[in-house]
Amino acid sequence: MLSMIAIQLQAQSQGELRYLYGDQEIPGSALPVAELEETQKPKLYDYQLNDSKENLVFLVIPGGGYSGVAINHEGHDVAKRLNENGYSAYVLAYRLPKVETMKDKRFGPLQDAQYALATIRTENKNKQVVVIGFSAGGHLAGSLSTLYNYPQTKELKKANLRPDFSVLCYPVISMNDSICHKGSKEKLIGPEFSAKDVELFSLEKQVTKKSQPTFLMSAKDDKVVPIENTYRYQQSLNRLGVPNTLFTYEEGGHGFGMINKTDTRDWFAAMLDWLKSNPK
Repeated sequence: MLSMIAIQLQAQSQGELRYLYGDQEIPGSALPVAELEETQKPKLYDYQLNDSKENLVFLVIPGGGYSGVAINHEGHDVAKRLNENGYSAYVLAYRLPKVETMKDKRFGPLQDAQYALATIRTENKNKQVVVIGFSAGGHLAGSLSTLYNYPQTKELKKANLRPDFSVLCYPVISMNDSICHKGSKEKLIGPEFSAKDVELFSLEKQVTKKSQPTFLMSAKDDKVVPIENTYRYQQSLNRLGVPNTLFTYEEGGHGFGMINKTDTRDWFAAMLDWLKSNPK
């Protein structure tokens, strides 16, 4: 009885877990589901509020350098705070790019993000979707935001894959060697780097006039993913007249999630205020 209660409490604290593709085989997988390790099966954690009156629903994508998923402080904790503010949310535990488990590792994470977005739209009719991503999860959120004309399966061609708003937190943006996070670049498009892949996954080069309003956040002293990534994305947004704002910290480094201990300002609250001031 106690173990059952403990399992129920854990489920409540982490949202309702579901496998992203249900009991179906994963499109583009190099292995059948039965041969995948549990960490290689993409999951969506459901933090829906039955009584939410907000018109926005969030897809939360944690970071981890495309070598792990920081599911707690950049995932579950974010969804819980969104719930506290009256918003429904989903947290994506996406597959990591690996040649052993994917027919094309470059697009495996994007496929998972697209399926998650399509699922959210199906379950939240007439609501707008905000994608929020951190670090390499920011790159995946940015890929979802800019590469929506690249549906990864025939089924996805029927879906609206463009998020309505984008929130990118200390994001990996560019694959340019001078500013890129080399670990993310290696995991996603390495070990050989074609000019085509570098161009496609340098998201500052994929912004268009149809890009969604974007909230950006980063610390100026970030040594892991230099803030120049964020600056270049904002420059592309500004050049094309896409509404955006940038929230910066002087210090804080990288990977601090919602709480920057060096500064009392709350980027998360500022983000929600910005979204409320930018109705679509």
